[in-house]
Amino acid sequence: MSGEPVSEADLLRLFEAARWAPSSSNNQPWRFIYARAGTPHFDPFHGLLGEGNRTWCARAGALIVVVSRITFDDGRPARTHSFDTGAAWMSLALQASRMGLVAHGMAGFSYARARTELAVPDNFEVECMIAVGHPGKLEDLVERDRVREFPSGRRPVKELAFEGRFG
Repeated sequence: MSGEPVSEADLLRLFEAARWAPSSSNNQPWRFIYARAGTPHFDPFHGLLGEGNRTWCARAGALIVVVSRITFDDGRPARTHSFDTGAAWMSLALQASRMGLVAHGMAGFSYARARTELAVPDNFEVECMIAVGHPGKLEDLVERDRVREFPSGRRPVKELAFEGRFG
């Protein structure tokens, strides 16, 4: 990423796209807690990242922690909260791509510290972090990250979809 800040208006467009994702019983369990580069919130969010992601995300324009509510309003368990929140993340990622932004989901951060430091309530699950930014130059990455910067492969469909029963 280039290090250029992502505007609040652009982030709100991403969240608007996520808002329209489908969810079980229209529960909309996803929530986004964010910090924009250049604001006092950014360094604490950046500090939640694991070492590898901390280096890679130093030039992010914004960092987002994604959480999902594990219950419906009436207290019943929301079994698909993570699934539904994944749909919202995908909508956000697609909108970012459409806007010419990079959006990269990550698991390499402290979930426990995110819960505590961001005051995430007990009825929410910390799901992931997302780095958002403007595209940067490949040569600006450290060597370790530069060699990893290519599209990753995918399993063939025959390993993912099965008629009648698993496998």
